[in-house]
Amino acid sequence: MMLFFIVLAVLVLWFVFSYNGFVSLRNRSKEAWADIDVQLKRRYDLIPNLVNAVKGYATHESQAFEKVSQARSAAMQAGTPAQKGEAENALSGTLKSLFAISEAYPELKANTNFLQLQNELSDTENKIQAARRFYNGNVRDLNTKIESFPSNLISLIFHFSKMEFFELDASDSAAKNPVEVKF
Repeated sequence: MMLFFIVLAVLVLWFVFSYNGFVSLRNRSKEAWADIDVQLKRRYDLIPNLVNAVKGYATHESQAFEKVSQARSAAMQAGTPAQKGEAENALSGTLKSLFAISEAYPELKANTNFLQLQNELSDTENKIQAARRFYNGNVRDLNTKIESFPSNLISLIFHFSKMEFFELDASDSAAKNPVEVKF
């Protein structure tokens, strides 16, 4: 009889610790996604200032400025990690074209405001990359626990579901790197 209670106590403790582990992993993944959102918002806030700095020197490049604005808007409206990844790829491409335009204007490259914006954007890109790695690590841990036996039984009972990784488009190798802002 005592053995029965010991086994029951062990099972209950395993059940409780497994459930709490799922809750912890899910919350860490959500927190990591919020960190990505914070850095992406910072990036989105820098882009209009950068466009305005370039506009002052290259007013005839309105099509490029429109593409950057459209890509920024699309990225801000994306919801899921997959949609965000796709939108961020497009935004990175348009930013690269913006920096390519600035190459033709030596006065712009020497402008302190533009240089400061470049540095801030570069710093933000690095923070986004770090936040992405942190998020994907937490999602990996959660998804592994959901798929592993016997913890998958707990995930089925309480409807814990796998989360999406935040990935860049695998076909665009240039998009796997942060936007190059060195001149």
